[in-house]
Parts: sequence; C-alpha cells; structure tokens
Amino acid sequence: MPVLRRLPLAVTLALLLPLAACQPSSPSSEATAPAAAEAESTIERPSRQYSIEEFVESLGVGGASFSPDESRILFSSNKAGVWNAYTMPVSGGDWTAVTDSTTDNSYAVAYFPEDERVLITRDNDGDELDHLFVIDKDGGETDLTPGDKLKADFVGFSHDGAHFFVITNERDPRFFDLYRYATDGYGRERVYTNDEGLQPAEVSPDGKWLALEKANSTNDSDLFVVALGGDGEPVKVSEHEGQARFGAQAFSPDGQWLYYTANDSGEFSELRRVNLESWEHEPVRKADWDIVDATLSHDGTYLAVGINEDGSFKLRLFKADSGEEVRLPALPAGELRNLRIARSEKRMAFYLNGDRQPNDLYVLDLDGSEPRQLTTSLNPEIDPADLVDSSVVRFKSFDGMEIPNILWKPHQASADNKLPALVWVHGGPGGQTTRAHSPTIQYLVNHGYVVLGINNRGSSGYGKTFFAADDGKHGREPLWDTIEAKKYLQSLDYVDPDRIGIIGGSYGGYMVLSALAFKPGEFKVGVDIFGVANWIRTLESIPPYWESFREALYQEVGNPETQREFLTETSPLFHADRIDVPLMVLQGANDPRVIKPESDDIVAAVKENGVPVEYVVFDDEGHGFSKNKNRIEGYGRILAFLDTYLKGDGTPSAGTGTPATPAATAEAAPPAGG
Repeated sequence: MPVLRRLPLAVTLALLLPLAACQPSSPSSEATAPAAAEAESTIERPSRQYSIEEFVESLGVGGASFSPDESRILFSSNKAGVWNAYTMPVSGGDWTAVTDSTTDNSYAVAYFPEDERVLITRDNDGDELDHLFVIDKDGGETDLTPGDKLKADFVGFSHDGAHFFVITNERDPRFFDLYRYATDGYGRERVYTNDEGLQPAEVSPDGKWLALEKANSTNDSDLFVVALGGDGEPVKVSEHEGQARFGAQAFSPDGQWLYYTANDSGEFSELRRVNLESWEHEPVRKADWDIVDATLSHDGTYLAVGINEDGSFKLRLFKADSGEEVRLPALPAGELRNLRIARSEKRMAFYLNGDRQPNDLYVLDLDGSEPRQLTTSLNPEIDPADLVDSSVVRFKSFDGMEIPNILWKPHQASADNKLPALVWVHGGPGGQTTRAHSPTIQYLVNHGYVVLGINNRGSSGYGKTFFAADDGKHGREPLWDTIEAKKYLQSLDYVDPDRIGIIGGSYGGYMVLSALAFKPGEFKVGVDIFGVANWIRTLESIPPYWESFREALYQEVGNPETQREFLTETSPLFHADRIDVPLMVLQGANDPRVIKPESDDIVAAVKENGVPVEYVVFDDEGHGFSKNKNRIEGYGRILAFLDTYLKGDGTPSAGTGTPATPAATAEAAPPAGG
C-alpha cells in the first residue's frame, strides 16, 4: 500500500482539490459521442445552465476496502457536506455511516482483516497534520497517533493480519519513523528509526523489509531497501548514471521481490523488480508512457498496472506469474481507476470516472459476472448531455517545444457566438492537468467559458526531458508557455480574442500572479487560488516534514539562502505594482504549504494599484477547499468575478455572486477611479 506517494516534488505545492482536474481519467469518445449526438439532434445544448449548488450536490466518493467476509465495502464520501466514512453491502443498498461529522473531514482507510473495526484518518481543518484513528464496532474512537504537531500515515497490514504499520514524525518533526502496531491491543514498536532523512514507501507483507526513497533533485531519486529488526544499513538498489527517478511500488507477498518503477533507460518509467536475496533485477512491464502505479493482490495472483497515457489513466490487470492480461469490463463514458482486489482475490472494487461522469464505485466478481454499480454520484438534476467531453490539443510554444493541453469547449461556443476563455494552470511544479470529471471546470464551461488546461513545460506525464525543462526557470519559460496558450486560444474561431483570463491554484496560482506581474496586458483578469507570491517566504516556511526533499525543491525553484536575488526577481509580490487588471484571490487560513500571508500581501499590494481585487478566506480550510459550503462559496464567487470582469464590463449584474458564509471573509477594492 503506498505511503505519501507523490510525483517527485509535485506534492510540495500541488493542487489537491477537484477544481484541479488532477486525477487521471478519460472517457472514450466512442462511448460518449453517440449519446451526445442523439441528444443534440433534438435539444439545443446546454439545455440549461446549472447553479454551483447543483454541481456541488453531485457526490464525491473515494477509497475502497472490503470487510473480512467481503460482504461490505468501506469508502469515503462528502454526502453530508464534509467527508465521512461509510460502508454499504457489495450487492448495493443503504449506506451506513462510520463517522457522522458535519464539520470535520474523516477519510476511510481500511477494514481490519479479521473483524469489522475500521481505520480512518483526519486532520484539523486542512492543516495536514493527519492522525490515524480506529473506529470500534460499537462506534468508539481511538487516536492511534496522539500528540501535537505530528503527522501520521498508514502503510499497510501484515500478510497474516496480526500487525499493521504506521509512519509518524513524532520523534523528529523532519523525518518519518516506522512503527509496527499489534492488531490486538495496539501495542507498538518502532522498527525503523529514520535518521538518514529518507522517505519510507513500502513495507513487505512479511514485515521483514522496508523500501525507502530519496529525492536528489526533481528529476533524480534513489531507491533503498533495509531489513527491519536489525542494525543493517539501507541497501541502494537504484544504481544508475545521469538523471533518473526510481519509485517503490509493491513487495511480493513472500517478501522475495520489490516491484519498482524507473526511467533510467528512457523518457518514461517502466516497471521492474529486484530479488532481495540475489539483488538481481528483472523487467516486468513497459509502455509508451509512464507506468505510474503497480499493485499486487493479497496472495500475488494479480498485478494491476496504471499508465499515464497522454493525460488519461489506463488500468491493466495481469496474472502475475504468467503475464497473461485479464480482460476488464468495457464500461461507457469513463475510465477504470483506483482498483482494489479483495484478500480472497475473488472480487475487486474500482471507480469509473470520465468528463461527464464523477467517480462511481463498482464491484466486480472475478468469475465472469457483470460489474455492479454501487453509487450514482452525478446530481440527478444535471443532464450529463449538458456537460462536455474534453479533448487533448497541442501547440508549438515560443521556442518550438510542443505543449500538450486539455481543452473543454462549451456546447454554445461557435464562430457566430465567440466566448471568453481561461488558461487553467495546474499545481506543482510538476503536476499535470488530465482528463477527468471536474465539477468546477464543468460549471465554468456550462456558463459559457472555454477552458484550456495547459501542461506547460515541467509538467509530469510527458517524459523526463519535458519534466526537467522548467528547472530554475520559473517565472520565465513555463510562464511564456501560458502566453502561447493564450495565442492558441485566440486562434480558435469560437473564442473571443479580447476576453481571455488566467486561473490556477497553488503553483498554478503563482503562474497567475506571474502572468499579471511579468506579462502585464496579456490577460484580462486573473484568479489566484492559494498561489505563491513570495518564493523566499514560501521556501523558508515549508513544513518540517518536507525535509527529505528540501534540497530537491531548492534545485527546482531556488535556494533562499544563496539565491535571494533570483527569487526576488521571480516572486510576483515584489513586482505587484505592474498588476493592472482585476484579480481574485482565494485562500485557506490553515494552509501549511502556501501560508495565508502570501495571499494577504499580494492582495494589499495590488489594491494599491487601484484595480478591482476580491479576496475570499476560508477559516476552516487548508491547501484545498474540501467542504461543500466552501466550494459553493468559493466557486460561485469565481464565476461571479469572471462574469463581471471577463465576460462583462466590470459592473456586477443583479443576482451575481453567492452570499458569504460565516466560514469565509471577503473584501473587495473598488474599480480604478472609484
């Protein structure tokens, strides 16, 4: 089971909310086009424009764990307005709440292997200091990782179910140690003390081995294995020349093999395994794109492989011993992802996701039965034919580099009805905009905005050369790609060339501020969602548990100790006097990644320019807006802002906007001259 798994560096500032459209998934055009064509032949699309409340009413669901007898499945949902853990029969039926908060997010982790106790995780209003809790069968709750200012994560159960493994940074805030807990009584023992600053990744099912990763730079990492319960040093299993990334994926159930990904032999990561007795390596799977995930079933019968294929997620299932591919069901309007195989290896759970299809949970018996759909997530008030399918488009940037993008075209866009457009910049650095259901993007598109999700140089998923192309160049070449994205939008006959804005969160928010400060006059408006304004402060305030990849982050962006002048040049805050168009800023008060002073300062600075500035702060959120009331507030305000300053003439229309909730504060500066 993966622990704190991340794209190298992308975790540091990545956007972690649905508005990022950052989960890979893609509908098949063959599956969706006929239905759309039939609908459009009789009804003009969209048949109506939906409110943000209607989009948020669609359910969020995620995670999957089978009960010991495999009669029920555990998952998470925001059905109650915040995230809670639920169970339901594998045959379908009513949900049973495991947690029932209306204020705090709780996320399901796993059933215990031999009884119906449940593990969940929870932080405090988005501060990312996650604790691990056990929920007893009678509903009683125990914090297995008590203490202040610590962060914990579940690694997995031992193969026999007698123990489970947890990492926490309670001993040293900078580093994660590994603890083994007894399933019976929760007695624990620290089995690996992490003084080297490595990142624990996987524990073998027999509890004998731990895989660890070390980020040398954004494009170079190493993989180690250490025997638990002894005094041995970690063994490096990633000897290579040049820049290459290695990532632990899974141990075989017998503890003989470690499966890992590596891109040292080409542009893309392939799957290999290393024998932990002979230390010999073997190839397992290779694709024309990055293999980004690989998991083995409980007894090693099945190997599931996930491939990041041009902004879509392709899931393939194999017999682990023979390599024979197991045919997965063909389902309409989406891609399979997040596959979980039960301990019996007789059934599996997975999610279906597509542009018009929010995550829906399915269970499939591996005896040839048809899959059973357990959830229906899309709000029934929304006609899926009113939503749109995304497409992959490319353009040549200023220096000839090809830039891949995801494009959402509104139904109402045409050469006779030119619409405003947005360049959408993902989080990172090193994130990726992919094809998936995004209620926020669909909301904007439904209301008449063309959205181009740019994968500027430095984005993951397109080879290691492309991934490395932004190193030390932030505020310059990656930003210049967004200017070329604007030119690409202007070339489309259904886009109004004079009404193009830029929007993004986290690193994408930094790109918004950079575009307005370093390329004034290019974009008509900007929407910054918890973006970096001052690199020096952000890099000096990173959480202590990022220590294992601090140097990699410095190599990517800049070192605040030795490159202060460079970071000043590339930080929009120090050039905010050049921002001369309307700006909207949204921020979570508890954000540990991009702290609130980043947004406070850029708002104050831009107000001095006499341009409209709207600022929305959520007191109960962190790096991402997870609570439905805040999503309604924040995304509703984004549309109102765009309708006023990008689509409109700067005069708010009657009924525009959403009243502020008690959890949010908002303030706005008057237009220039006001």
